[in-house]
Amino acid sequence: NQRCSVRRTTTRTVVPDQSHLSHIKGFTLTKNHDLKPNCTLKNPENNQLIQRTQNTTPVLWVKVPYMTHSSLTTHSLCRLCCSLMISVSSADGFSPEHGVTFRTTILDKFEVAFGSEGETLSLGCTVIIYPTVKNYQPDVVWSRNSVPLKPSKWVHTHWSGERATLTLVHLNKEDEGMYTLRVNTKSGFDTYSAYVFVKDADVEVEGVPVAPLDVHCHDANKDYVVVTWKQPAVEGSSSILGYYIDRCEVGTHHWAQCNDVPVKYARFPVTGLVEGRSYTFRVRAVNKAGVSRPSRVSEAVVAMDPSDRARLRAVNRDIAFYADLFLGVIPGEPTDVEVTEATKSYVVLAWKPPVQRGHEGVMYYIEKCVSGSDTWQRVNTGMPVKSPRFALFDLAEGKSYNFRVRCCNSAGVGESSMPTGEITVGDKLDLPSTPGNPVVTRNTDTSVVVSWAASKEVAHLVGYYIDCSVVGSNVWMPCNNKPVKKTRFVCHGLTTGENYVFRVKAVNAAGYSQSSHDSEAVAVKAAVSIPGKPNGVTLLEAAKDYMVLGWTAPANDGGADIRGYFVDYRTLKGDVVGKWHEMNHQALTTTSYKAENLKENVLYQFQVRAMNMAGVSKASLASAALECKEWTITVPGAPVGLHVLEVRDTSVVVLWEPPAFDGRTPVNGYYLDLKEASAGEEGLKAVHEKANKSKYMKVTGLKPGTSYVFSVRAQNLAGVGKPSAALGPILAQTRPGTKEIHVDVDDDGVISMVFECSEMSEGSEFIWSKNYKAITDTSRLTVVTENGKSRAIFNTPSLDDLGTYSCMVTGTDGFSSSYTLTEEGESACSLELSQMCASLVIPFKNEMAMELLEKGRVRFWTQLEKFTSVGLIFIFFSFSNKYTMNFDKTTGIIEMFMDSLEVTDEGSFTFNLVDGKAKGTTSLVLIGDEFRTLQKKSEFERAEWVRKQGPHFVEYLGFTVTEECNVLLKCKVRKVTVNVCTAVSIFKKMKRHKIGSVPPQIGNVKAETEITWSKDSNSSSQVQITSTEHGIILFSNVTYHHEELRVGWLHKDTKIAASERVKSGVTGEQLWLKINEPTEKDKGKYAMDIFDGKDGVKRVFDLSGKDRARVVGGLPDVVAIQEGKSLNLTGNVWGEPTPEVSWTKNEKELVPDEHYKLKFEHGKFASITIAAVTTADSGKYALVVKNKYGTEAGVFTVSVYNPEEEEKEEKKG
Repeated sequence: NQRCSVRRTTTRTVVPDQSHLSHIKGFTLTKNHDLKPNCTLKNPENNQLIQRTQNTTPVLWVKVPYMTHSSLTTHSLCRLCCSLMISVSSADGFSPEHGVTFRTTILDKFEVAFGSEGETLSLGCTVIIYPTVKNYQPDVVWSRNSVPLKPSKWVHTHWSGERATLTLVHLNKEDEGMYTLRVNTKSGFDTYSAYVFVKDADVEVEGVPVAPLDVHCHDANKDYVVVTWKQPAVEGSSSILGYYIDRCEVGTHHWAQCNDVPVKYARFPVTGLVEGRSYTFRVRAVNKAGVSRPSRVSEAVVAMDPSDRARLRAVNRDIAFYADLFLGVIPGEPTDVEVTEATKSYVVLAWKPPVQRGHEGVMYYIEKCVSGSDTWQRVNTGMPVKSPRFALFDLAEGKSYNFRVRCCNSAGVGESSMPTGEITVGDKLDLPSTPGNPVVTRNTDTSVVVSWAASKEVAHLVGYYIDCSVVGSNVWMPCNNKPVKKTRFVCHGLTTGENYVFRVKAVNAAGYSQSSHDSEAVAVKAAVSIPGKPNGVTLLEAAKDYMVLGWTAPANDGGADIRGYFVDYRTLKGDVVGKWHEMNHQALTTTSYKAENLKENVLYQFQVRAMNMAGVSKASLASAALECKEWTITVPGAPVGLHVLEVRDTSVVVLWEPPAFDGRTPVNGYYLDLKEASAGEEGLKAVHEKANKSKYMKVTGLKPGTSYVFSVRAQNLAGVGKPSAALGPILAQTRPGTKEIHVDVDDDGVISMVFECSEMSEGSEFIWSKNYKAITDTSRLTVVTENGKSRAIFNTPSLDDLGTYSCMVTGTDGFSSSYTLTEEGESACSLELSQMCASLVIPFKNEMAMELLEKGRVRFWTQLEKFTSVGLIFIFFSFSNKYTMNFDKTTGIIEMFMDSLEVTDEGSFTFNLVDGKAKGTTSLVLIGDEFRTLQKKSEFERAEWVRKQGPHFVEYLGFTVTEECNVLLKCKVRKVTVNVCTAVSIFKKMKRHKIGSVPPQIGNVKAETEITWSKDSNSSSQVQITSTEHGIILFSNVTYHHEELRVGWLHKDTKIAASERVKSGVTGEQLWLKINEPTEKDKGKYAMDIFDGKDGVKRVFDLSGKDRARVVGGLPDVVAIQEGKSLNLTGNVWGEPTPEVSWTKNEKELVPDEHYKLKFEHGKFASITIAAVTTADSGKYALVVKNKYGTEAGVFTVSVYNPEEEEKEEKKG
């Protein structure tokens, strides 16, 4: 190990001033390599000497050419040092010091990480160094964007001897970047990197910008410092107008704003600092919506002269004596006055101090002159500045100025410097030009790679921001919150399967460029790559001139189907190994191959490569040395092509192909062996005792989350052959999103099997098979695939269709499922339903019911659950045919109206329905007292309606006693044109008086008979809502109602047309609107317009966001269950507010007990469990849901059967 350093010599030993050197990086080299270490001295001076040393031994002095720079003067008496550690090791990594070659392995690697501002994030890896040497530890270095990280209050590192950990405390956007763990040993180094994204904290006010970042201080002097920062990725709801800079003196907690007007540039000179004090700075962005949160504070900076700062770093504080030759002399003129920065907001001047200035130091006055005039105006009239820097504000944009500087001290003011020349006030730095159009390529399931052309016209580029948007959303989100300088960026954290577009914008101190054009839309999916290596190359059969080989497909197919394999061979003769040669020029489609034209008794080795659409994989491990000679064994060879389908938590289906060599007799069975992957090399056990004749087997009883290894052996009459190559490890775990095949029977009795897959990729296909063999006979099964769903439809179901049906999806990681149709169990019921389609029953959502309407009319109605457009209706009534009827095919409601009920109408009312092959009947019996009661109610309602057609009382005569002890007699009538007074009796002081026409007053008692008639539309109440069994009713009560009152209902400002589902009317003093079976379209604002001939009023009711209680699914129509088993059903419930839930059996409410367990969870799922069902549990059940906007019942029938009793009945028959 050698150390090189660069030094600037002076008369004293000091700590290196890091600000003046750009460091040379460390290198690890092998012997006999050339190296040119170099570093740059940022502020060299005339005739300085540079010395190179090796391990502190001087090697060479070099004189620096003459250069001028304003920041260092002859008073900067210090020594600068920059060092480089060079590690030299042997070419093979051998460490002579320890006598070993260290091997580094990094495990448990941290992935791409995401955090938010304010959070704490930890990264870590396990590091294994082999061999282990006592008291030796590697050098572990963490870096961000190739810059080593030093421990601080924000960064904590830890090395335990086995694990390296980095903890980032209180994340900020400055922490975003590529993090690298580098492990240095005496034999070399190893690294691992991953990106860390830091999301902005949530804004306190909607629309404001997020906080700026990377606040730094530059060019600090006695009363002046330049603060820079980077613009944020998100500007908010409007463009950023500028930035506020705040300062805080170290040791205090008071923040003072440095500028009154927001500055547009991401750079600002702060003046007015107090010499010798330390300050920190922060920046806030502002737009039309408000001010952002402050950025992370800068590092502390001291306001002092750079030369004083250099002297303070001295380790040996030797006393220096200066012979001041200029004490009491007016200072000379400054030199090299120039404008270092110019914007439309400010101008910064810089100059060199005079040579003649005296020991007491100098201060400066700045003067300006408008172009075209000879008048010079002093800018800082109040106080001279101490620093050779000054920022001038409040200059007129577009005007030209001259500037000059004068020095002063206690002896007076010196001569002015030479003027700068005309300087026009305006931005000198332009906005970046628009970057090139981004090009997006796939990367992983959650990331893409975005590339673009750099901005052609840009100075002092800070970096680029990349935004993304889901297609169709018009919402843009930042991909990075810290600008990147490269023109390629990996955008992580995307949603798999979504389509995104991307755009890029550049940024420098002047601001943002225009965003590039949007990229083409790309779906986030893993890019196709070459497959992994095949493995397990084994010999399956051998003869004099050929050998049959077998192998296992690679575990990683690269995201695309394996299209074939290539086999290579080479010969072995003693220690001489031949070259590899290709055996087949066309790709093999199987995992076995017959290698022909070989030489007898020669040793061969074989290797295999897999191919997909992306290319050819690396070669597998070479097989063992195999001798080409004829086998004499009698048992079969090893099965080949092992693979798995339908991997679940507790089961898996293993499939294989027969061996290439059967032995003396054909193969008559197979044995499947398995073991847990952690069991070591031994431990394989047979899953079953008897030989399995199929080439597949479903293994059950696995442990969830456990990995297994499988192997298969073939058997013939001579015995059992060798096991196949091991398959695995296979993790017993159901993949998220996996769905099973389910059987569906439609209303026409058509049976189909349905399988869905949510992770289809381009080119993915559904492959159906029966008994795990491809289905070639399409006459029995029709497959229809669309939108990620495949349906296999039985054309003519019969016993020939029994078997195991499976479906797998190509291009996915093992999405597959199976369903077995047997003569027993529920699947047999499905076939039975198809064969009995002639006796299908039409399902009723509501059985026949009766409702009494206005005028005494009677309404009989029912509602169908399912029906087709060819449905026919036959109505049968006992003793009566006078009716009107209606069938609403949109809702399935059948209605029949009768104007009145007579004695001859007593009996049964029946709807007989025929819908294709299905039939349905529903009846209602009205006899005896029930009929007579209904008839009386009908007659009364009709009589009331007739009575109300002429003048009639609404309220009969009554009286009230007022507070003045007056008796007020009142009644209300309708349909009269005059007030009518009648004789009444009034009791006063217990004495009776006769009164004819009503006098105005008798004593202190006012007696009057008031007959009131009102046509006032304002007497209506606000619209209210109530729910019924069939829907909802909006209603308003009026104090008085008459025929001239006109009522109109509106929905979303459109007049509502009357229909069978939506009706309006009047009952007494109630105006109502009935809505049967409300849907999403019925939401919105409803209005009731009332007009009485003179005045009008509008009542409004908002139904937005309110949902009627509904049963949206989950319950079957019919459940057949064997006696003694338990039944569990769950219904999906919807409604806002959350509905009340109850269960009924034969229209009687169920009470939960040990037999009936009723649950309602999350306001969505209602379940019923019947333990150990008996025949008494058969009946008609319903899930009833109700809220203030409606009521609905999900009805189903439970049929409990006893197989033994059914068998006895069949024997008797």
